[in-house]
Order: sequence, then structure tokens, then C-alpha cells
Amino acid sequence: MNKRSLLCFALLGVSAALATASADAPRIRDFDFTYTAHVAELPAEAHRVDVWLPYPTSDANQEVTVTAVSAPFKHEVVKESKYGNSILHLSVTDPKVHEFDVEMKIHVRRQEYSHNAFASLKTDAKAGRLAAVAMWLKPDRLVPLDDSVRDLAREVTQGKQGDLAKARAIYDYVVNTMAYDKTGTGWGNGDIHWACDSKRGNCTDFHALFIGLNRAVGIPAKFAIGFPLPPEHGGGEIPGYHCWAEFYLDGYGWVPVDASEARKHPEKRDYFFGAHDENRVQFTLGRDIVLEPKQAGDPLNYFIYPYVEVDGQQYSKVSKAFHYKDQDAAPRAAAK
Repeated sequence: MNKRSLLCFALLGVSAALATASADAPRIRDFDFTYTAHVAELPAEAHRVDVWLPYPTSDANQEVTVTAVSAPFKHEVVKESKYGNSILHLSVTDPKVHEFDVEMKIHVRRQEYSHNAFASLKTDAKAGRLAAVAMWLKPDRLVPLDDSVRDLAREVTQGKQGDLAKARAIYDYVVNTMAYDKTGTGWGNGDIHWACDSKRGNCTDFHALFIGLNRAVGIPAKFAIGFPLPPEHGGGEIPGYHCWAEFYLDGYGWVPVDASEARKHPEKRDYFFGAHDENRVQFTLGRDIVLEPKQAGDPLNYFIYPYVEVDGQQYSKVSKAFHYKDQDAAPRAAAK
């Protein structure tokens, strides 16, 4: 082989190695996000108005920078105690206005989250669970651990050995059984009994069923909520939220799951058992949220949209809008 052939061969090898490294690297997405809440038609006699918005923060899978908050009244960023969610809170006495906007601008660098190297799972791991993990075994108001839920969980996981096999059986059951269907009413509350009976709903209903069945067989599972982005890069309005889940394997850690996306995209069924794509931004964790400062009303089923109280009563004349704009024209892999 002559020198020129050797050089070409070497260059091809380098190119192949770079292509493989790029394919293996998690994909990232840089984008700007705008969250707008509009409070309208405040009664003239309104004395105290409180507004709470979810305030996104950075974690292992996303870097979040809040670049601006626009509001006509004093605001603060606080944390609720159960899940550690950050909250933007505004309060005003005798507002002297009948409507106002609150706008939050953020920059997000979201990274694909994959944790699916199950061959490395130590099935005999006996590591004690920290309280931060064990708390995700507790029921939620609409995801109870009653006899009917436990019976279904045992039926779905019958004959499965180990938590990984049980979680996969539950995932397959949810994807096979539930239809992504937002017609009529009843969907979107994340009510596990409604999901079991109707066998349809949106992401909240899918993941209520997934989370509840896992907890019923002793597998911690948690709920997260934020916003989806279309896979095509560009910009525009986002019509509403998206939620997803994670379950915990002793000796391995948290495993990301998106059962509703798997139902909508059957070709990605295996991918979404162990991965969240980069086309999203997370805002809060958990359900039955008690805000800070504490709201007068009941705990929130989940916290993603603005919550407003006027003189200690929930106020419903609140609209919202969400927009995104990508910083680059196409998806790319993170540098190693």
C-alpha cells in the first residue's frame, strides 16, 4: 500500500471514529423560552392579589438561566419544602389595575438524558435507599396505593423477577393499553382510576398509571412536568405542557421514561424506556404541591401553569402563552 493510500485509509478511520463519537454523544438543544401569564378583569374591590409561577432551575440535564422577569409588582423567588421546586411569587395590595402581565424569559441548554446501560445493573444490589428516594414510594391524592392498584400491579408484573423486569412490564402494559386521546372530558388530571377505567388520556394520565403501578410493587417512581418542543428547530408557540417519569433501580439509579411519547411514536418504544430526548424543558417535580408562601386553596394537582388568588380565593381569569426560539438551525451532539 502506497503512502497516499495509507493517508486516505487513516483519514477514513479518523472520520469514522469522529462520526461514532458524535453519534454516541448526547444531543443538546439551545433555545430561548418565554412564559407569559395574563391576569384579567380584576374586580374593583380586590384587596390582595397573589400570583405564583413555576420557576425552572438547572439540573444534570439542563442549564437554565432566567434572563428577565417583567412584572408590575414586587416579586421574589422562593422554594417549596417537599420537592424543592422554585417558585416566582408576586403579591400586591390594592393593585389599582384591572389587568396585568407577568413575563419570564429564560435560556435553556437541554441535554438528552439517557440511562439505559442495563447490562451493568447489579441485580443483587442491597444498597439502602436514601429518604430522597424512598419519598417517591408514597401515594399522591389521585395516585393512591389501594387494593385495586396493588392487584393490577401484581397482575401486570406476575412472573417477572427483579425491579427492571417489573418496570419494563409496567411500561409495556401502559403503552399497549392506553390510547393517547384527549377527546371529551376527564383526561389530563392524572387520576389513576380514571386511566385504568377509560384506558386513554394525555401524558399525565399515562404517567399516573406508570408511576402508581411501580410504587405498588415497591419501585420508587417520580413525576416531572415542563414543556415540549417540536423536534424541528425554529421557533413558535407551544400549546401546552408535557410530563414524564423516572423510576429507581437499586444499584443503578434513576431511569427516565416517557410512556406517552412511546405510544405516539411506536418506533421509539425501546428508546423511551431509559431516555428523555432533548426536546423539552423541565419546570417542576411532584404532585399535590403546597406553594410558598402557602396558598389558601388546596394543594395543586401539579404545578406548571400560573396560579392566582384574589383575597384568598382562587382566581380563574388567567391566560397564559409559551414561546420558544432555537439558537441553532439543527440538532447537534454534545462535545465529549
